[in-house]
Amino acid sequence: MKLNRKSFLKGLALGTISLPLAMRGIMGTGHAQSSSDEGVVSSKKYNWKMVTTWPPNFPILGEACQMFADQVNKMSGGRIDIRVYGGGELVPPLEAFDTVRSGAAEIGSGASYYWAGKAPAAQFFASVPFGMNAQQVNAWIYGGGGIELWEELYRDFGLVPMLGGNTGIQMGGWFNREINSVDDLKGLKMRIPGLGGKVLEKAGGAPVLLAGGEIYTGLERGVIDATEWLGPFHDSLMGFQDIAKYYYTPGWHETGTALEFFINKDQYDRLPADLKAILQNAAGHVNIWCLSMMEAKNAIALAELKEKGTDIRSFPIELIEQLRIHTREVIQEITDQDPFAKRVYESYEAFRKKASDYADITERMFYENIQLS
Repeated sequence: MKLNRKSFLKGLALGTISLPLAMRGIMGTGHAQSSSDEGVVSSKKYNWKMVTTWPPNFPILGEACQMFADQVNKMSGGRIDIRVYGGGELVPPLEAFDTVRSGAAEIGSGASYYWAGKAPAAQFFASVPFGMNAQQVNAWIYGGGGIELWEELYRDFGLVPMLGGNTGIQMGGWFNREINSVDDLKGLKMRIPGLGGKVLEKAGGAPVLLAGGEIYTGLERGVIDATEWLGPFHDSLMGFQDIAKYYYTPGWHETGTALEFFINKDQYDRLPADLKAILQNAAGHVNIWCLSMMEAKNAIALAELKEKGTDIRSFPIELIEQLRIHTREVIQEITDQDPFAKRVYESYEAFRKKASDYADITERMFYENIQLS
């Protein structure tokens, strides 16, 4: 439903513009409900399995999956019961996508850049170096055309995507050598995935793929010189502050990484409309909860790291600018090779520019001139 000024004012006067109307536009498009099943309430019960890319009981990200399952169970009166499996409990973490696609599990959780090898466009729905922050990513996906493209892409894999959280802007990583110039990246062995890894490689570094459980030992033994992970909260739990000399900021490579739920489309299409809406709303709840918890826990953990004397540094501006150039090169190569990736990135970038213009006269002004010191 498209609202113009006249109908909006009329709606206010009549009291008819409600949350359900607003939410209909942001919680999904073509898959939300259909006229054939709208209003139908069935007593049929569904027992589903969720496979995730996160370790079992992983703080916040894994907890969000269990929260989703609990919310769905409560809102549906037990009609959908979802059992959550951490990465490796039922299938290896990076097999979650194919497991749900095949129907061996009904739902999965992860981050879409994990599937870049299957669909290059997928990574743009997770994170783009020097890209949008969490609230801007949410705005693009919910209200800027992102969800329609995401659904179209996943439709070819028999899946339905939903936002399922965000890490917020991450830290730049832990290093056992000082980074004073671009030259210091040459030969640097760093655990860094996705587009960020490709950018590091352009700068002369050597991206290394290590599972989460291998990173501490790799850094301690010199297998890698540096690693990025998430933010102060999760990084502290990993103990990186005990074995790395320097903690760098900002996380240029992941400025607002969106997480996802992906549902087997055949299973989703068989649900009555009310259960589809419950899944959508549970995902929306988790999306906000996850980002809020990341912000809260990271703020507390950063204060603790400072108290313990962690050497926190900023990347030199010259290095950041060079990485920005390499990011454009990497994106150009991807979009030149994949037409759908080009469509997605053009949508992403067009929205980013508008969001940036708005942020310049609102949030930037707030941080620079208005916020209490």
